[in-house]
Amino acid sequence: MKKKLNSVWTGLILGLLIIVPFVAKGQSEKAVAKKYLRELPKIEMSKTFQKYRMTALYTNRDLYGNFTGKILVTGDYTKGLPGDSAAWNNVSIAQSGEEDQPFKGEIKQDYMENFKYLPSGKMVEEVGAFKNFPSSLESVYAKNLVWDMLSFEIFAWNYWDSLKLNRTYIVPDINGQFDIAGVGKYSHKKIFLCWNGISEINGELCAVIDFDAIDNKIDFNMNQLKTKGTEQYWGTVLVSLKTKSIEHAIMYSGTIQEIEVTGMKDKFLVKTIRELEVNRIQ
Repeated sequence: MKKKLNSVWTGLILGLLIIVPFVAKGQSEKAVAKKYLRELPKIEMSKTFQKYRMTALYTNRDLYGNFTGKILVTGDYTKGLPGDSAAWNNVSIAQSGEEDQPFKGEIKQDYMENFKYLPSGKMVEEVGAFKNFPSSLESVYAKNLVWDMLSFEIFAWNYWDSLKLNRTYIVPDINGQFDIAGVGKYSHKKIFLCWNGISEINGELCAVIDFDAIDNKIDFNMNQLKTKGTEQYWGTVLVSLKTKSIEHAIMYSGTIQEIEVTGMKDKFLVKTIRELEVNRIQ
């Protein structure tokens, strides 16, 4: 009888040992879900000094997928400067006519050195903000650094309180046609945002916010160059749940453009794939 009772107690103990970890695990998962996955925290955006490295790779092909050239644009972006201003430094552009060869001959864009401004939507249309920029095509790639970083910041912060886990949010105030400073016109149809969960990077627990926009129209008129076409872009921005700082961001875009160059008889079509990455370095 004693042996039988011992067996019963042993079974109960083993059962408890099996059940308790599962219960603890279930409680832990519920606690995490309750704390991080019901809504984004109500926090103020950090205004501390932050520095990032942006890399933008443009790969050009014809409509049949044949490689025609590539361009690499890099620059350092600093945020949290006096007066909430931001600045760019060490901006360089390199080109290559060989798909499988490294870039050579980086050219530093001196007009971008310590280029300061107050990040806002006005930077998209404000021609005067770029008054010291040259009229060359290369300067458009430099301006894109400014506009792309602004896009990441808008997607990271402007709709924070409206995002719900795994629910697509349609941005209400970025649609229709607008001017792009000194370049031409751009038209958004719809921009979608979605908070898809949490992740960790740079030692920070972050909200994973995805964005995408399709059927965007381009109508640019630059020095000796005109283009018309469409663009689709999508990407992800990781935002700290503690400081609301952007910790990492990526963007991809595909563009089809009809290009007209002054002095050339025929127009031609170009497909451009753009790959962007923003890494926090300080």
